[in-house]
Amino acid sequence: MPDRVLTSRSVEDFFHGALTSALDNQNVEAAPRTVHYVVNVLAAFSRSDRLYEHTEDGYGLRPLALLYADAVYSANAAERNQALRRLGDVALFIAGLFSHSLNRKLVDVDYYVGMGGAAYGQLSATVGSAGRDAALSPVFDELSRKFADFVDALAEVGEDANFSNDSDLLRSYEVWLRTGSRRAAQRLRRAGIQPSDSNVSRSRH
Repeated sequence: MPDRVLTSRSVEDFFHGALTSALDNQNVEAAPRTVHYVVNVLAAFSRSDRLYEHTEDGYGLRPLALLYADAVYSANAAERNQALRRLGDVALFIAGLFSHSLNRKLVDVDYYVGMGGAAYGQLSATVGSAGRDAALSPVFDELSRKFADFVDALAEVGEDANFSNDSDLLRSYEVWLRTGSRRAAQRLRRAGIQPSDSNVSRSRH
């Protein structure tokens, strides 16, 4: 990072350009409003105080299961939707930009894809035709249906074009096996490995 502070506007501009380019590269069509939503998520979570929370174990990232529990045991519909939105946003951000951080953990990227896609799907069905978030229903629907595609696009935003070492190659193979990621498959092919569709178990929702 240069010796200057990026403004909020420039962060959003950067993510918008990078995400739009990645979606084009991967032939993923997305409504402008959906792209705008994802850009806002990226810009917001670029600040650690928006991503991390104070927990019993200190300042950190709450597990998706606890975020889902917040939705299940919420006091009203508004709180439930807020919890589901937080779950979807966090899952998208981590699975897209930081899937390598999930390597060798109890849950992997396919879990994040499944949980995030399901959260957005529930949101699309429950925000209704009125209220503050009603206009976001089509956005949540598209994110639910194309969650894995957006994860791939964010991976392109966050990663270098080439493998840096053999562990990165193995990680891409694991991601492809778990989610059917087209980006991971492309990276494998560039490395001389031809992934077979008979071996992959997709987690697209």
